[in-house]
Amino acid sequence: MGWKKVIFSIILLLTVLISGCSSAEDVSTTRVENQNDKLVIGVAHANYEDTFLNLLLDGVKEFVDEHSNEMKAEYIDAGNDSNKQIEQAEQFIEQGVDAIMLIPVDVIAAELILEKAERAEIPIVLMNRSSLETESVFVGSDDVSFGVMQMERIAQMLKGKGNIAIMNGPMGQESQVNRTKGNKQVIEEHKGMKVVLEGTANWNRDEAKSLMNTWIESGIKIDAIVANNDEMAIGAIEAAEEAGVRDEIIFAGIDGTPDSLQYIESKRLAVSVLQDAKEQGQTGMNAALRMAKGETLVKEPIYIPAELIVKDNVDKYK
Repeated sequence: MGWKKVIFSIILLLTVLISGCSSAEDVSTTRVENQNDKLVIGVAHANYEDTFLNLLLDGVKEFVDEHSNEMKAEYIDAGNDSNKQIEQAEQFIEQGVDAIMLIPVDVIAAELILEKAERAEIPIVLMNRSSLETESVFVGSDDVSFGVMQMERIAQMLKGKGNIAIMNGPMGQESQVNRTKGNKQVIEEHKGMKVVLEGTANWNRDEAKSLMNTWIESGIKIDAIVANNDEMAIGAIEAAEEAGVRDEIIFAGIDGTPDSLQYIESKRLAVSVLQDAKEQGQTGMNAALRMAKGETLVKEPIYIPAELIVKDNVDKYK
């Protein structure tokens, strides 16, 4: 080999060695930087105007604050728009968040977002509202049991006899379907009870007030208003008070919101069923953090137990 070839070989070898050392240093630096980065959880909220879901969000934020040394959260609000929520979730996926906590607007949004997240290998936790078909980690309530507990108390107060008006949430939404299903299971057990009116007020107090006014004007005798949530029960109470018929009707809700506790204390609302918003939010965020760290969770519901709230025990929940 000529001296020029020897020198060339030496230079080439040194270049490779230097390059290799440089690459190793770059990788090492990158790993350190990645270790210092916090895990990012994307929180896709269905509707900031929903009273209960915002109580749930308070639980989420409290958990994030308690674990701020290892994680951070980014929040988006769909404004109850399914298409908007799908687009927002896609942004989280493109951003490459470590996990997503999703409160779905509806089952359509849930299914599509689950599908997109799975393709991108991003773990996802459904909160409060589950999917229609796709298996997922879900944190929420056993809504049938909520409806049963609520109506059993009403049946007890009416001694198994009376005309029931049911106020539904958005028709077809899982919570609406299952809470009403639980209501009707109890009614079927009492021959003296029947549903005389049923309609939707979409979880909304003002819509419930309007619906209640229509029912009052119909002249149909109502012994109990059983609402799928507290906000609708309160709207119905407001309408009944303005019409001067509140004392003739028993009112029941679900959620155990701060407003409902005040209504129970003043004996205007007879019954609520606690859906522990704070516990749901914290449990859901804990599941999202665990999956972001690489832990595999069983894809099955995690139910937060229901608790009956009446005048005798309302102080416990304040």
